[in-house]
Amino acid sequence: MSNIKNITEKILKDSEHQAIAIIKASEVEAEKIITKKISEAKSIAENILAKAEVEGKSKRDRIISNNQLKIRNEKLAAKQQVIEEIYKDALEELQKLNGDDYRKFIIDKVLSMELEGDEKLILSHKDTVDEDNIIADINSRFKAKGKKHNISLGERRNNFTGGFIIEKDGIEINNTFEALINLMKEELEFEVAKVLFS
Repeated sequence: MSNIKNITEKILKDSEHQAIAIIKASEVEAEKIITKKISEAKSIAENILAKAEVEGKSKRDRIISNNQLKIRNEKLAAKQQVIEEIYKDALEELQKLNGDDYRKFIIDKVLSMELEGDEKLILSHKDTVDEDNIIADINSRFKAKGKKHNISLGERRNNFTGGFIIEKDGIEINNTFEALINLMKEELEFEVAKVLFS
């Protein structure tokens, strides 16, 4: 019986040694798994933080860029408003031309044009110049230049504030103050902006 007892004890000791070895191996394996999972978790956390930093920087850059664009647009609108005010003031100055200066403006402008001679001069309802006198003066000055022009007076209009329109056969050459300012605006806008804001 002692043999059985010895065998039983040996089996129990061997089993205990195996159990201890299995437990130690399991602990080592568990430690490896835990270390690996901690490393993976750190890597994931670093990736999340890096991605969040990139996204945050990108969002910050977008906000800065949008604000810079908004500021640029507001500056541009303010500059455009200043330019519009200048042209508005120029139009008002033209409208303030007194009788003699205004008459001279119309005559000089008509005489500077290449006309066939049978056009009509259309003035604004607001004009106070003596129509017949201005037509006679224009035609006599053309004659003095050796041209047989006979400019006539067209029907007055109320859709412009000053200046004139030359009309022939339904074709009009617009020399109203508004048209002259718009033409000047197109030609000089860049130059005016450069002078004002440089």
